[in-house]
Amino acid sequence: MKERYWKYSLIVFIIGLGYLLFRQAQPFMNGILGGFTLYLLLRNFTFWLQTKMKPALAVWLVTIGVTLFILIPLSLFGWALVSQVSKMHFDTEAIIRPAWHVIDFIKDRTGFDILSEKSLSFFVSQASSIGQSVMSGVSDLLVNLCVAIMLLFFMLYEGKSMEHYISTLLPFKAENKIEVLKKVQLMVRSNAIGIPLLAIIQGLISLGGYLICDAPNPFLSAMLTAFASVIPLVGTALVWVPITIYFLIVGSWVNALMMLGYGAIIVSQCDNLIRFLLQKKMADVHPLITIFGVVAGLPLFGFMGVIFGPLLVSLFLLFVDMFRKEFLLEDNQSATPD
Repeated sequence: MKERYWKYSLIVFIIGLGYLLFRQAQPFMNGILGGFTLYLLLRNFTFWLQTKMKPALAVWLVTIGVTLFILIPLSLFGWALVSQVSKMHFDTEAIIRPAWHVIDFIKDRTGFDILSEKSLSFFVSQASSIGQSVMSGVSDLLVNLCVAIMLLFFMLYEGKSMEHYISTLLPFKAENKIEVLKKVQLMVRSNAIGIPLLAIIQGLISLGGYLICDAPNPFLSAMLTAFASVIPLVGTALVWVPITIYFLIVGSWVNALMMLGYGAIIVSQCDNLIRFLLQKKMADVHPLITIFGVVAGLPLFGFMGVIFGPLLVSLFLLFVDMFRKEFLLEDNQSATPD
């Protein structure tokens, strides 16, 4: 009786402290999950490299290489983005004239004056809050990058012992433990490689449409389309739909129709097709798992939810299948008459 009391008391303490630690770690969750993702991507290479040199030196080399590999592309991308934004050019006269007509039309039909003092003050306050959110996001990104690199170093340094410790905690049979660990590694690798690859392909495909339709600043629009491709359901439409509306406002009906057709038929359909092919090729994952996983993962994990959301759904289905095989099938077989 006493041992049972201590056992359940210890479980309560573990769950309570774990919950508190998880809540405190929420601001750094992207960094923690990013470090875990990098570890799964690099563990095999690091273990191989450790057979060729001192283990600590191999870990240092991999960590430094990853740091440079992340920081240099991010710096180049940031420079390219700032350069593209600074070169943005819109036909302001062509925008202002139709915009005045739209404003007058809304005022006549609804009585709402977009240019009233109250409306303008609201827009200014929203712009200020958006600017603060952007600055906060940049600082959070830098902090989470540091967390990911630091966590990667220690996970690589203690990799095998850490994996053995985690394996002893899993409440499964030996063969099921292996299946779970393989599933986690396969899903994380598939999403960590497939999602950036999909974004690059989508950016290139959309760039062709923006150049054909003579969209304003097509290279910046293509970069934004690449980012938008990771967002479920709406995805690339977040970029090509506003560009279509821009063409309508300036009165360029031909370009608007071309952009609408290219975006709806080519960009969006290629997104679904490429996503399906990549997931099938890398992890044989049903597209619905990816869609529902991303929808569930983004509120839980932030940006890293695009990787770990589908993992949660896949693990849920795997655990259900394990339960079915372990208990339900055996009971059904034993209940079946000879």
